[in-house]
Amino acid sequence: MKRRPVPSRPDELVVFLGPSMPEEEARALVPCRVLPPARQGDIWRALSLRPKAIALVDGVFEAQPSVWHHELLAALDAGVAVFGGGSMGALRAAELVEHGVVGVGHIFEAYHRGELVDDSEVALLHADEEHGFRPLTVPLVNVRHAARLAQRARVLAPREARALVDAAVAIFYQDRTWPRVLAAVGEAWRPATRSKWEAWAAGGLEDLKREDARACIQAAAAFVASGARAPSRARSRLAPPSSYVRRRRLVEGLCATGDDLVSSEEVLERLRAAPDAGELAEEGLRRALLAGWARTLGLVPTSEEVARAEAEWWARLGIPPAEREAWLAACGLDAHELRRLCEERALERLTLEHSSRLLPDGPSWDEALATGARFRGRWVEEARRLGAPRRSRRKR
Repeated sequence: MKRRPVPSRPDELVVFLGPSMPEEEARALVPCRVLPPARQGDIWRALSLRPKAIALVDGVFEAQPSVWHHELLAALDAGVAVFGGGSMGALRAAELVEHGVVGVGHIFEAYHRGELVDDSEVALLHADEEHGFRPLTVPLVNVRHAARLAQRARVLAPREARALVDAAVAIFYQDRTWPRVLAAVGEAWRPATRSKWEAWAAGGLEDLKREDARACIQAAAAFVASGARAPSRARSRLAPPSSYVRRRRLVEGLCATGDDLVSSEEVLERLRAAPDAGELAEEGLRRALLAGWARTLGLVPTSEEVARAEAEWWARLGIPPAEREAWLAACGLDAHELRRLCEERALERLTLEHSSRLLPDGPSWDEALATGARFRGRWVEEARRLGAPRRSRRKR
């Protein structure tokens, strides 16, 4: 399946939106970049825009892979505030609220309280992007909302409101329209009830998903306008990403080079064919293995050690401070990933510095220096340099 491109212009607020609200309405509401309903990998790719906040309203499911929890956690780790409400965003926010995703709206609250439990509540059939993702069926949450309002307005009795919801539940979401729902109610409503409903509904039925989408987008925009920083999530309660998650993020990522976006997968393809691919991979594997071993031994780098590793890295690359943000974007790195790499480098250094004590009868620094020099041919070079003056003296 062809990957959808992400626009290359940076935006402070990125909104994933589809049938819950027209794009034009969202952009008139607040300054934002509107992207189509999120599918798996889209949140990772949107991080290349360097947003301050992401409002997740609509997302795909069933026929296509849904937006992944790890993507939202990665956004939080990158210092991006994540708001969810209205549809898929409400569901994901309820699942991740303890990790820092901000849930907004009545639908989120219902998921969070356990009154709603799966995505079938917000599912609907809609048109494609060419036709603005216009909704073609009615989601179950909107039927439940209409039943509550009608009961509150004394249009429906409690039994009649339950009959309306039961009729909607029995219809597959791709076939659920108001005419079909009302036809399915059948004799559960008396003629007088139906007349009261028709008079009451003539003024229009409130779209709960739309109202929650509006609230979610406004909450995210208010956060951006406040200048506040996204709170760090509690990482101690969550295991580090698995190797599968790391590989997926690597392949799904984007690199911003000026006004262009390049997929990480394409960069990897070129690197695999490079003459020094094996050397680069071995260097990365050694660092990862030594850092992993250090963690199992309980070694933890200090903030100063991580900062020193980062400063040395920038110095080795020769990149001035004014150009570093653009370099990181081209490298496909956010602040969290940069820190992770620098932590690995600091752990690698700790392991090497304490090598003589980490193993029984471990190697000394001089032994390691000699081994490295012999493998690279430097030992022979130095020995021959030392031997040359002596041969010259003997000839005299």
